[in-house]
Amino acid sequence: MPDLTELRRQAAGCTACELYVDATQTVFGSGRPGASMMLVGEQPGDREDLAGEPFVGPAGRVLNQALDRAGVDRADAYVTNVVKHFRFRREGKVRLHRTPGVEHVRACLPWLQAELALIHPRLLVTLGATAAKALLGAPFRLTHHRGEVLEYEGLPLVATIHPSAVLRGPQERQAEMLEELVADLELAARTTHTSGPEPPKR
Repeated sequence: MPDLTELRRQAAGCTACELYVDATQTVFGSGRPGASMMLVGEQPGDREDLAGEPFVGPAGRVLNQALDRAGVDRADAYVTNVVKHFRFRREGKVRLHRTPGVEHVRACLPWLQAELALIHPRLLVTLGATAAKALLGAPFRLTHHRGEVLEYEGLPLVATIHPSAVLRGPQERQAEMLEELVADLELAARTTHTSGPEPPKR
């Protein structure tokens, strides 16, 4: 098993699906081995694709705000995405997000599994339906399982909305949606603190 630096180097040359052709670069996870919480989103956005770091754009600012309000230090979390390349369509000079397909998730899943093996988090948080379905299966419905502590391969898992959903939501609902995201992250933090000093056996 390579270390995290070597894994990032290997992922930079990934050509397992066609998304690498148009994307600027592979956007690998960010954080340290041993982080107690691992946050898993869908894919990098436009800003992330250019910067080469996950959750540094508008959705990242929402995530940082929610983590802060939930009492979670982002420096203590490992942040990544299921799909490591930006899938988009062009409208003039603008690159608009397109949801990754099942084939893109399948191609990228080995990278996520390798990250899990190296990070050894105590808990997973999936951000959005794509990430949740990638780990829990296609039938999973986020609306049915909000506020629950689930399990993935022996690890506790909390599924919540993607921070970008707050930005896309109706203006009159955005504050409420942010509160719901914060509540889910608070649940994750409480679960992390009660999961014991050692990561669960996998």
